Amino acid sequence: MPTERRIQRMREILARRQFDLQVVVDHVRDPHNASAILRTSDGLGLATVNLLYEDHAFPEVSEGVAGYARKWLTLREFSDAAVLVDTLRAEGMRVYATDLAPDSLDYREVDWTQPSAVVFGNEHRGCSPQVIERADASILIPMQGMAQSFNVSVSAGIVLSEAFRQRSAAGMFAPPWDEERQAVLDEWIAREVRRERREQQ
Repeated sequence: MPTERRIQRMREILARRQFDLQVVVDHVRDPHNASAILRTSDGLGLATVNLLYEDHAFPEVSEGVAGYARKWLTLREFSDAAVLVDTLRAEGMRVYATDLAPDSLDYREVDWTQPSAVVFGNEHRGCSPQVIERADASILIPMQGMAQSFNVSVSAGIVLSEAFRQRSAAGMFAPPWDEERQAVLDEWIAREVRRERREQQ
């Protein structure tokens, strides 16, 4: 059984989790990039990362890069862009696809205090056309140099940091404890118990 200190740490983390802010990793192929997005998501308080891979499996996560964040996130796998977007919409999310199109919104213009999912696409092709077509809006990070865009994991850090800033200013990192948080805490404790039992065998 985890110590009281360990359980209290889990509870503190869950008390700040943003269940209505999610990330979509859309065919990101580099394991380093995918792992860095997971670490950033955990570090900025997200609970859920959605993985969209229609033509191949999610790349092997680098635990050194991810900082073991993967085990503290809910990872959901999708192989169909339409199903993914429909699922997010059913959960009340607005879906934002990162895209360099001229009509894309500056990411700072988005109200990130609202239920939102932001999609970060493949290193070369960007977000899948099927996602862009179905998204509520496209967003971009205005570039000030010769490069057209940032590395995808850096982009995730920039956009999610803005979401964190807005939500923190709105007092959203102290939500009331609820059944969803308790269910995740129970799951985390049960997983720790199973791990301890395996180590004792």
